[in-house]
Amino acid sequence: MFISRQYRFLKHKWLNILLIALLGGILGLVYAFVKKPLYTARTTFVLEGADNAPTLGQYAGLASMLGLDINSAGSVFQGNNILELYRSRTMIESSLLTEVNFRGKRMLLIDRYIAMKGLRESWAEHTQLKDFRFHADWMRLPEAELRLQDSLLRDISDDINNNHLVIHRPDKNNIIGVEVNAEDELFAKTFNDQIVANVNAFYVRTKTQKSLVNVNILQSKADSIRQTMNTAIYSAAAVADATPNLNPTRQTQRNAPIQRSQFSAETNKAILGELLKNLEMSKINLVRETPLIQVIDYPKFPLDKTVPGKISSFLKGMILFGFMAALILLIRKLVSEVMA
Repeated sequence: MFISRQYRFLKHKWLNILLIALLGGILGLVYAFVKKPLYTARTTFVLEGADNAPTLGQYAGLASMLGLDINSAGSVFQGNNILELYRSRTMIESSLLTEVNFRGKRMLLIDRYIAMKGLRESWAEHTQLKDFRFHADWMRLPEAELRLQDSLLRDISDDINNNHLVIHRPDKNNIIGVEVNAEDELFAKTFNDQIVANVNAFYVRTKTQKSLVNVNILQSKADSIRQTMNTAIYSAAAVADATPNLNPTRQTQRNAPIQRSQFSAETNKAILGELLKNLEMSKINLVRETPLIQVIDYPKFPLDKTVPGKISSFLKGMILFGFMAALILLIRKLVSEVMA
């Protein structure tokens, strides 16, 4: 009974509801005309890191005989962490503060973002923001300017993270997609290229940092020992050349230095052999821990463009405003009945 009464009431008010719905459809159509197109820059790549790399079982026996341990001690970053790197404020800000070339004009990416959003017009009313310019070399900024730049970067990074940047890894596989959606086609593509380059380079550098340090240390020690061994060999030869007609009763002048140099050379030779074994094992471990990032697709002009459909916007506006009109009429009727 209650529902039938409300239905008859709305049927009686059909003209009012229709007029409001038509108004909503017109507003939806206007929105479709004035709304700027949204450009999407998309990069997909395959990540094959140490998590999926084959083990070094074939070298385990040899390593144990040499007293070596070539097992990786683990890494700060695993495969899934690269997704969080893309969403991190540090990576977004470093990309925004990168100087790029926009059709022959050098400028920071963040300046292109500001122009896209029209922020200079809104900042003109504020004394601090009116003439403010971002600087990539932030360490040289005065404390007041640095604080203001950090504050603005935080807000801009949050907006990009929430409204422009999409990171996805479908079905937990190794294919990762990075999308940048923006009203400016040049900004969408350039920012996509920059953040992919920054994050992937940082990821590879961090994954291999510990092993690379070990390789450099071992290489330095091996070069030092090799130089010391060569010096001992040349010293023995120099002693022999310095005493060509030595008195047989004074053999200590030749034999003692030569034997000392030979002993030093043999000792360094044994040390160098062990160092070279360790060095080769460390190089193998470095190759094993280096992730492979292979780009499958990268953004090309023209980018995919999304524009709101005129018919769909008109229908959505009609449905939304018609439903709101019916709801408001019902609420007013129920309130009047209760008050009566």
